[in-house]
Amino acid sequence: MAKKTIVPVQKQSIPARREELHPFSLLRQEMNSLFDNFLRGFEMEPFETRFGAFSPRVDIAETDKEIKITVELPGMEDKDVDVSLTKDMLTIKGEKKEEKEEKGKSFYRMERSYGSFSRSVPLPTEIDTNKVKADFKKGILTVTLPKTLQAIKETKKIQVKAE
Repeated sequence: MAKKTIVPVQKQSIPARREELHPFSLLRQEMNSLFDNFLRGFEMEPFETRFGAFSPRVDIAETDKEIKITVELPGMEDKDVDVSLTKDMLTIKGEKKEEKEEKGKSFYRMERSYGSFSRSVPLPTEIDTNKVKADFKKGILTVTLPKTLQAIKETKKIQVKAE
């Protein structure tokens, strides 16, 4: 009487290249496949939107006289945003709220994100806090931070010479 196994027989594929016969190559291939399958669908870039959290994009520009910070806040209003300034840090907080919830609707893909956020920008120089302006127009927040006269005077231009 022949023995029957209860473990299903799996067909092994014939390797396309010779190095795939090596056990370490097979292990590496399996590990890569495992991580690819596990991480599929997640954003892997640092400081990006993850797991549906909202994190606005920020541009920071500096001139001799001021620092200008521009923040993308689509779908938000000025009342949803809080801007605060300390001696060396600008903090922008807010909440992007979902417009409305519709029952019975099923999503095949949802890329828009909602939720609270907080972005802090370290300031490299002294700011004239009495002249700081924050403007909000068409979903773009622009914060203008004028430098103090002392900070402007302390800036020294260094000439670069080629050899």
